[in-house]
Amino acid sequence: MKKKHFLLLVAICICFVTQTNAQRQKAKGAINIKKGFAIAGGITNYDIITDNFTTLKSDGWIFGMSATVDLPHKWYNVSYGMQLSENTLSIATKPSLRRSNVDNSVDYKLLTAQVAFLWHLKLGTDFLTLDLGPMLQYNNDLELKNSDKKNYIIDGFNAVTAKDFKNLTNFNVNGAIGLTAGINHFKIRAQYIYGFTNILGDLNKESFAKDLNNKFKGNQSMLAFTVMCLF
Repeated sequence: MKKKHFLLLVAICICFVTQTNAQRQKAKGAINIKKGFAIAGGITNYDIITDNFTTLKSDGWIFGMSATVDLPHKWYNVSYGMQLSENTLSIATKPSLRRSNVDNSVDYKLLTAQVAFLWHLKLGTDFLTLDLGPMLQYNNDLELKNSDKKNYIIDGFNAVTAKDFKNLTNFNVNGAIGLTAGINHFKIRAQYIYGFTNILGDLNKESFAKDLNNKFKGNQSMLAFTVMCLF
């Protein structure tokens, strides 16, 4: 069911972000407001900031599209769009004598879909902007990349295994800040995305959480580096 929700959101996002290469010109002397369409792809570095267990940042990929409204008479532009990413998160597990020479961490895969509305503040030129704004995110639950490690004990716990760490809060609110630089049809973007909501909230509903003194709390942290083509 959750995968169906994810695919539905992706479909809505694709319909939401459409090509808008039109220009508007009213009466004589009016200022053109240009609309453009962009596709982007790149890499991510993902983490969940939490005190409940030890995480290791890992890399993933990201793809997105956006529509930008260029306001030549303003000191900022605006854009709206969506992006999909597949991220990897590593969580430390307890070492064991039986596997002392084996990597004592487990890797999880996490799919996310984000809808964003961003302001792009022009830093003295149209070719360099400071980007910031809110994002609404839907993500799947954590998925083990290696099922052979499903019974590894998560470091910091006595009986919580890797397969128990699955359920996440599926809807989250993020904030994004970054820089975009480049020429008219080619740009690069570095972006930091922070989750304002508790992405680990659904772990508190698990039976093993009732025996723990601390509540699970964590915030998403993502770096994204993308190359953009504008039309």
